Amino acid sequence: MPRLLVFQHVAIETAGTLDPFLRRSGFRLRYVHFERRPDSDPDPRRYDGLVVLGGSMNVDQADAFPHLKTEIEVLKEALAREMPILGICLGAQLLANALGAAVHPAPVREIGWYPLQASPSAGDDALLRHVTHGQHVFQWHSYTFALPADAVHLASTATCANQAFRFGSSAYGLQFHPEVDRDMIASWLSVPAWRAELEELEGPDHARQVHADTHRYIGPATEAATRVFDEFAALFRRGPRFRALDSR
Repeated sequence: MPRLLVFQHVAIETAGTLDPFLRRSGFRLRYVHFERRPDSDPDPRRYDGLVVLGGSMNVDQADAFPHLKTEIEVLKEALAREMPILGICLGAQLLANALGAAVHPAPVREIGWYPLQASPSAGDDALLRHVTHGQHVFQWHSYTFALPADAVHLASTATCANQAFRFGSSAYGLQFHPEVDRDMIASWLSVPAWRAELEELEGPDHARQVHADTHRYIGPATEAATRVFDEFAALFRRGPRFRALDSR
């Protein structure tokens, strides 16, 4: 039974649909909730893979959130061990930083549903081949990252060049949120400070638009995410040698 380490930063930003999928697939999950225990110092050597979720903080706020430095060191160790890694939103930015890439404010904040533009490499990628060109995905971020050296660019949007990448054969960074469901999005929209950020971006009607878009896009997005998660789980059925062969 694979053991998976999951980093959570904010109580309201859970693993969403990813959690029950992994449990049904036979994974043992150990959550490290840094909001509750910011001094946690997990040892990745005890686990088979790593998932790093999103959060409301940014990579350049390590003085206020020292656990970000801990997470980057864990990511570096996991990369050295060729462990499967899935970084989502903040998790993707932390992964990019661990690989030496810059993380900085995005020229445009993305909040809501945006069509994903798959790169030519996505069609041959185990995970991203399941996200079709033009597939609407959910976003909530104000920072972005440069593509790490030697990483494979997999997706963008019209307003964010780096939406997905793979490093090696089994480390993935996804700027968008494949794990969300209706209830999760509704809970984010109910947070006054987060709703204010949303309204600052597009005005008071934007929240209603996000609700309407969620009704329209959540079904296909969830179907695509399930296929992505299934391929991520399949990485654990192959050792590093076979993952390396797959990536050639």
